[in-house]
Amino acid sequence: MRHDSIPQTPAPEPATPSPDPMHADQMTLLRYRVTNFRSVKDSGWLDLGRVTALVGVNESGKTNLLLPLWKLNPVADGHLDPVSDYPKAMFAEIRTAPGAYRFILAEFDTGPAAEKIAELARIPVEAARRVAVGRLFDGSYTVEFPNYARPRETDARRTAERLRTARATIAAVEIPIDEQEFHTTVLDGIDAMLAEVEAEPMLTGNDMMRLRNRVGAMIPDEIHSLSATLEELGALRRDLGTWMIDMLAPDPGQIATVRDAVLSHLPRFVYYSTWGNLDSEIYLPHVVDNLGRSDLGPKEASKARTLRVLFGFVGLEPAEILELGRDFNETRKEAERRRLAARAERNPLENLLDLVRPTNAPDLGPDPMARIAEAKRTRSILLQSAGNRLSERFGEWWRVRDYRFRFEADGNNFRIWVSDSERAQEVELEERSTGLQWFLSFFLVFLHESSGLHRRAVLLLDEPGLSLHPLAQRDLSVFFDKIALNHQIVYTAHSPFLVDADRLERARKVFVGEDGSTRVTSDLAAPERGGGESGAAYAVRAAVNMAVAQASFGGADSVLVPGMVEQIYLTAMKTTLIAAGEFAPARDILFAPAGDPGIALRMAEVLTGRNDRRPTLLHDQPGAGSDGGVLSLADLVGRAGATIEDLMPPEFLAEIVDRIERRPETMLSDTMHTDTSFVPQVEAWAMAADIRLRPDWRLELARRTRDRLLARGPAAVPDATRARWRSVIETCLDPRMAVSEGDCVFNKPTRRGYK
Repeated sequence: MRHDSIPQTPAPEPATPSPDPMHADQMTLLRYRVTNFRSVKDSGWLDLGRVTALVGVNESGKTNLLLPLWKLNPVADGHLDPVSDYPKAMFAEIRTAPGAYRFILAEFDTGPAAEKIAELARIPVEAARRVAVGRLFDGSYTVEFPNYARPRETDARRTAERLRTARATIAAVEIPIDEQEFHTTVLDGIDAMLAEVEAEPMLTGNDMMRLRNRVGAMIPDEIHSLSATLEELGALRRDLGTWMIDMLAPDPGQIATVRDAVLSHLPRFVYYSTWGNLDSEIYLPHVVDNLGRSDLGPKEASKARTLRVLFGFVGLEPAEILELGRDFNETRKEAERRRLAARAERNPLENLLDLVRPTNAPDLGPDPMARIAEAKRTRSILLQSAGNRLSERFGEWWRVRDYRFRFEADGNNFRIWVSDSERAQEVELEERSTGLQWFLSFFLVFLHESSGLHRRAVLLLDEPGLSLHPLAQRDLSVFFDKIALNHQIVYTAHSPFLVDADRLERARKVFVGEDGSTRVTSDLAAPERGGGESGAAYAVRAAVNMAVAQASFGGADSVLVPGMVEQIYLTAMKTTLIAAGEFAPARDILFAPAGDPGIALRMAEVLTGRNDRRPTLLHDQPGAGSDGGVLSLADLVGRAGATIEDLMPPEFLAEIVDRIERRPETMLSDTMHTDTSFVPQVEAWAMAADIRLRPDWRLELARRTRDRLLARGPAAVPDATRARWRSVIETCLDPRMAVSEGDCVFNKPTRRGYK
């Protein structure tokens, strides 16, 4: 009875998301994946936070991870370019069938829009809380719900039970003599269907359609009186039809109203690179020409985009500025050209005569000089007002100095002059630092493209602040925190000054895989092709080294820990204790991942050149014991093979693990033992459930634990646990306590977990 073919639903039509000003419930980007785009074959899933840094060397393909996201739903430009965007190895195949290749798939948290989407899609609200939006090379979009799979088969036992119920109901009906034959036919038909259903373990939607049609065929076309038999047959047909519709209905992402609702809540993306930096002197005729062209190269198009934003901020079109700045001779020549063109339209012969006989000057009005002077005055006022407005807005965001900007138009040239609180003399923008040029250009694009309907746009910054001084790059990181309140930010970097050593969970390593394609991972210790220190890991390591050195010599206490897992947990413990008012350190405390113990020891040797405020080393060598500034987690916890997780409430961690891994029938919370280390219990539980844990599962657990802990506050942690945390951190600050009391180092086995 198998009928496995399912009616095909039409492919999604090309669509362009249109922002709705009423949609304040915009979706939040969670992660995305790039495939078959330029140098990227398959990036793998890239998890995102409010601020995410893609760290990699030159030519690793960082830009090729930003561009697909921008082209998913750009605020401006962002058109697909087959010559540039198609991977060269697959150019012919994609060019032949662009609609068969998806270059990006992004997953979003639908937030408040989940209920509306669930209602339109007729799926549970929980299933509608996450949606995946993809884009194909033909410009069309795909919409999927990762947490929902429409059942295409059903257990045959449910259908068999319904048939038995219907047969029993009909068999119990008292039948008049004239309906005996009909009654017998109905029972025989149900028996036949029941026999077929009981022979199959599962039924498809087409099977259900055939059963429904067979029941419908039993109902007479003309019904003179409604008997109990006919009532039951009608109910049976409706039930079978409902099950059929559930299985044959298109996926919710292919329903037009659902697609429209999802795409209307899709955030817009703003992309910016150094190509768009402003020049100090702008030749207006070229600007007017370039703004009207669609065949510009990437560099010229990016610069034209910034110029379009600049003149939009000024409130004038380039052609208007050019027109208002014309002098008497230019105006006279323009009037002469117009007069000749008008006469030529009326009489071409007159145009020829004008070439051989003198003419009087064109009539420019009663006072042409006054008209020209008024136009220039109008332009000057507009430019002065725009310069003041830019200076005020710029000062709200960039507080390095009090900058003043002035716009000047002189004939065909447009100039930007800059002065500041330390240098009152105005100089052209090009004579100032390239860092200032970059930030001003980015600031204008950011103000324009993230305003109005796009006030929640996702910012994609390619090598931001590359020309900024290292201290200014640090300030840029603080600036990102400020704008991250309203905008998600994804940026690329290879400078260690743009990698926040105290927030390494933001960093993702971009590298070239063994097959030559671009890959990305959140595992900063993952091996790269060729190994060594030449890849993205070097920038991260340099950032950590600088942070530790600065903390050690700048008045903070530094604690070297094996990896990011320990850093996240210990930082969360410190924050919780401070929030509870139970810990008030005299100086800031920096928990810095040091990686390999050998490297950590070398770092400690360098950093302990001074006898005061030596950093504490938390290493991961079993049996190394305690000595001076070296501590051991195994001794601190009092259990061999202990990990940092053993300092957390086990039921707190188990609850989060159960939320991450929903597949096992037995929850981790039901199998926990408080007298055994947490990590081995999770590994044993996963092995028993035949689940393969992700290589960085401990890192993911640490992040979620930190977020939940900080959201719930100190009250969510038992008093005894907080007291233990305080003892741990105080031991880190004064390792002599460990020597005298038997407390020691933070240690994690190298055979498992994340470093």
